[in-house]
Order: sequence, then structure tokens, then C-alpha cells
Amino acid sequence: MRGLTGTVQHFAWGDRTEIPRILGIEPDGQPWAEYWLGAHEAGPSHFDDDPRETLASYLAKHPEEIGIRSVKRFGPKLPYMMKILSAAGPLSLQVHPTRDQAVEGFAKESLRDIPLHHPARSYKDDWPKPEAIVALTPFEGLLGFREPAETVALFEQLGVASELTSVIGPLRDRKESLALQEVFLDVLTINRRRHLVDLVLARAVEFLDAGGALGEFARTAVEIDEHFPGDPGILAALLLNRFHLEPGEAVALEAGVMHAYLRGTGVEVMASSDNIVRGGLTKKHIDVDGLLGLVNFAQRQPTILRPEGADGLYRYPTHFPEFELWMITPTNHHEMTLPRDDAARIALVTDGEFTLRGDAEHTLTRGGAVFIPAGETVHCTGAGQMFVCTSGS
Repeated sequence: MRGLTGTVQHFAWGDRTEIPRILGIEPDGQPWAEYWLGAHEAGPSHFDDDPRETLASYLAKHPEEIGIRSVKRFGPKLPYMMKILSAAGPLSLQVHPTRDQAVEGFAKESLRDIPLHHPARSYKDDWPKPEAIVALTPFEGLLGFREPAETVALFEQLGVASELTSVIGPLRDRKESLALQEVFLDVLTINRRRHLVDLVLARAVEFLDAGGALGEFARTAVEIDEHFPGDPGILAALLLNRFHLEPGEAVALEAGVMHAYLRGTGVEVMASSDNIVRGGLTKKHIDVDGLLGLVNFAQRQPTILRPEGADGLYRYPTHFPEFELWMITPTNHHEMTLPRDDAARIALVTDGEFTLRGDAEHTLTRGGAVFIPAGETVHCTGAGQMFVCTSGS
């Protein structure tokens, strides 16, 4: 077991204070969007006892510490990554590929000699990116397409349905997935009809205090416009369901699910990938043809996940092979044993103080993290909240 320090990502949408607060350091005026804990090449963590050594370089030399089952399935690579994510404004509308799509997309962009960090590149690696996010603060986002008839009804309640007939008409007349695909493609190219976005926003401000779904619909449009004024992606966002998480609640999403996080701070876990195919609310590259080949246009309601377990040891009910997430919230100071000593784990404390005892001993306060290799049994005492990520069982 070794202390671990992550890599900070200063994306423009990041909050300026929340990640520094968790890490116990002074804000520096920059947006702190993500804090990566893992072995991805784009931002590997390093060890506290030897900052020159990254977790990626260490595991390349010691793959047995990942765990036998994981190496057999995924090769000598840590299959997951843990992040603290903190958003002050909307992330781009985005979708992630399946494993086969990632392999194909990465190969195609590599054959075209697009540099890994070029703005036109969507595939940074050949891995899928299923993910889950657990709220540390109240958290808002968009996930999955709303039932088309409900979306039409909301535009009607805004009083703009007749003016938007040329855009949302298919939602009345086509089969669900075909209608959503046609409308989504249309709004991605709506710049020639920018006045329609302005019309929706003008009416939305009149319903900001409305209750229920209409008020939420109107607030979504206006809130996004504050960050992306007049962006046609606002209409695309209005096709999606909005969700709200209280601390401890989570959502998970597989490949093909259109989503965007709006604001809040959470612990995010995912397969070790940085593949993002964007569909709006961004100045970055949007590959419309590539996007349409990935998106699942079936209607989908967000499912709120709550941890399952007892006596301070809880697991989030996700079913992805690349990762599994546990939350440790002791109800007393009795010693507990961390789960899954058959696989490598990353533990992150988000509140309180914990002492971990295995082959070494570490006391972690808020923001502290350790890497625990497969085969090491670790006992802990303390109080607060700690997350433990490992490969799927």
C-alpha cells in the first residue's frame, strides 16, 4: 500500500474552490474540473514516496499487482480510473463508445495521423468508457432521451411548438428512435435558424418559477444559455431528461447514452479511457457522422442508484466489468476489512479520517488516497467517508 497523488485537470467548466477544499489546498483562481486517480496515460497518478514514479509505469513492471482475473480479461493495465469531478457549469453533450467502437475509432483516427491531443481527435485510446458518478454535493445533469410525446408537450406549454414544427415535427409523427435521431441531427445543424433558439429562450424566462416538469424544462434552457449563449446545443439538451442527485446517490451509464453534467461535485469512476464524442455545448470538435453511429436513440429514464450493504460497508449496484465502487462510512470506530483483496484498489477519503493497516500503515484525511495491490489485506479504523474502487468482480 502506497500513498497516491492524482493529476489535476483545469477544464473551463470546472469549479474554482471545491476540489482544492477537498484536497486541503488554497484555490489558485483556476477552474479545478477533475482530479484523476489512476494509470491512464493522459494523467497518471504518482506515488507520494517517489513522485518521479507513476502508477502506470509501476504497474507496467509489476502487472501481478493488478490481480490475476483482471489481467486475464483486460491485459496488464489497470482497467479503471477514479476522479473527483466538480462542475460550475455544463459539460459538453457527449456519448462514449463500446469496446468495438473504441477500437475502430482509435484505429481510424490514428491512420489519419491525427495527433492524440489534436482538437479534432475524439478517440484518445481504444477502450470503452462506461461510468458512474456519486454525488458529494447536490448534483444536476442530463441523461438519456425523454419520451418524445412528453418533449412535444413541454414545447407546447412554452407556447413555441407551432414555430418549432419544422424541428420537432418528427417527434409527433415518427417511431420513437427514428424521430429522436432525425430531430437531434437537425438541431446540431440549426445555426441557419438561430432565431428558433432565441424564441425558446425568450419564452423560457417566463416559466422559471413554474413548478414540475415545465419549470425544470425552462430552467434547463436558461441555465445552459448563461454559459453557452444562443447555442443550438440548448435545443439538443432539451430532448434529454434532467436528473438530480443528493449526496451519496449515483447514476451509471453505458456506451451510447447521451448525457451532460450541469453542476455539482462527485466521485466519478469509469473504465480507464478518455474517449469523448461530443454532441453540442462545446467549442471543441463535433463529429456529426461519428456521433450518430454511437448514440442510442431509445427513450431512457435516469435510474438513481443507492449503495447497498450494511454496517458501514456499501457497494454501488453497477455491473460493468472494468470497475466496482464501494463506499465506507463506519457507524463506529470498530475495525473493518476493505473488500476485494483479489484485485488492485484505489481508496480515496472524501470526509473525516481513516487509518489503513496492511503491509504498511497510512492515515488519510480528506483528499488523501492510496494504491493497494492485489493480495494485500487492509484493515481500517476511522470515521467519515471513503470510496474504494477496484475492477469488476
